[in-house]
Amino acid sequence: MSGLADLAAGLSTLATPQLLFHAAWATLLGIIVGSLPGLTATMGVALMTTLTYSLDSTAAIFVLICMYVGAIYGGSRSAILLNIPGTPASAATSLDGYPLARAGRAGYAMGLATAGSALGTIVGVIMLVLIAPPLAEAALNFGSFEFFWLAVFGILISGQLTADTTPLKGYIAGILGLAVAMVGSEGIHAHVRFNMGVTDLNAGIALIPAMVGAFGFAEVLTAMWNRSGEIANKKDKSDRTLPELIDLWRYKFTIVRSGIIGTLVGIIPGVGEDIGAWASYATAKKTSKEQEKFGSGSYEGLISAETGNSAVVPGSLIPAITLAVPGSASAAVLIAAFFIHGIRPGPLIMIEQPQFIGLVSAMVLIATLFMAIYGLTLTRAFVQVLRVPYSYLMPVVFVLCVIGTYALSQRMFDIYIMVFFGLVGFLLRQMKYPMAPLVLGIILGDLLDKSLRRGLTLSDGDLLPFFTRPVSAGFVAIIVLSILMNIAAVRRIAMSPVRWLGDRFSA
Repeated sequence: MSGLADLAAGLSTLATPQLLFHAAWATLLGIIVGSLPGLTATMGVALMTTLTYSLDSTAAIFVLICMYVGAIYGGSRSAILLNIPGTPASAATSLDGYPLARAGRAGYAMGLATAGSALGTIVGVIMLVLIAPPLAEAALNFGSFEFFWLAVFGILISGQLTADTTPLKGYIAGILGLAVAMVGSEGIHAHVRFNMGVTDLNAGIALIPAMVGAFGFAEVLTAMWNRSGEIANKKDKSDRTLPELIDLWRYKFTIVRSGIIGTLVGIIPGVGEDIGAWASYATAKKTSKEQEKFGSGSYEGLISAETGNSAVVPGSLIPAITLAVPGSASAAVLIAAFFIHGIRPGPLIMIEQPQFIGLVSAMVLIATLFMAIYGLTLTRAFVQVLRVPYSYLMPVVFVLCVIGTYALSQRMFDIYIMVFFGLVGFLLRQMKYPMAPLVLGIILGDLLDKSLRRGLTLSDGDLLPFFTRPVSAGFVAIIVLSILMNIAAVRRIAMSPVRWLGDRFSA
């Protein structure tokens, strides 16, 4: 019950006019960012992080979480109206949302998306309150050996599940991120590595410039490169924005199941909202009695996708807060923001700031409330936002990338880093390399490096404790199994008994 008490205390703390005002404008801005193709939730959170230095820690984190919640939801606007997902998380939404819009039911499709997003987030918040405190307490038993394998596991999983073509590209992107994290002074003895004679690199590559470049400037270049969409203008006389309760009740099991799936996907380090949406959509289609409607305007398909991707938001905060390991790329930026504002996520969070989990849960709930209000009342306004020409929008985004990066430390070198990572990120996207493993490699590289060195120091150079301690051995087994299951021959052999049993039962 302490989790619910902390949630209630968090709601009481945030119920001030000033903080609610911050929540209102940040959520609205997040929805606009998510609505515009080419602007992602991660980019919005990264840019906003650079603009929250003057706020106190509670207000700053509140603004960032509202931006995160709003942007993930906002992607459904362009997915439904343009058939172009505003964020990767809304790719599954377009499968049924756009056919509904073409049939003149755009308003109702956006109403269902709003309801699904709100309910999915609520399911995720409930699981955040229930799961995060015991997970943080369990993580207190983690040592350097366990954190090393946890970092490896996070990069491995994200590499497998976010690659557009083969898992190998995800692994390569993750290793590139690890290589970037190795630049500069190492964390224990301050020995300078891989600075290539550039003294500005002695302190390493700053996280925010790299992220703003990879998710901001790269998105600008990608959006200018890709096609623009055509808004579905057809309107049915019976179209309405407010979803009918009978439709939500009809798919109540789909909503709960998709919310749980999305939250569990969010807990896995580095997977992200897009996987939560696709996993929920695939499960809904497999278990639905209306499978033939999926892909051609299914209410159930639309609800499952939006519920799944929104539930990932609170789910991704569970490992971010308790283990300091991001559940998504956006959560990775939030971890950086936590440190900037004096909050140390990780196993000690329940000792240093025991009410923080309840406070964050309250922030997500309030952001969800504003998201639902905006989603149901400002449909026509969001349609007008989608009409903003790229020739006006992208220069503004680029200027924000430059200003936000420079504001971090007032160094021109950080702008060069931002531009470099933007160009590299754009080239990697064109070759179908995922960005999440790259960024997570940078985030987790420091944890991996320090944990490996500390572990070797504690064991006097012996590698055996990395494999024999119970939790470490469990991580090793999961990692090896994950790699083996990505080999086609091994997967066929492993699945053959399952197929044999299936054939026997069907016979």
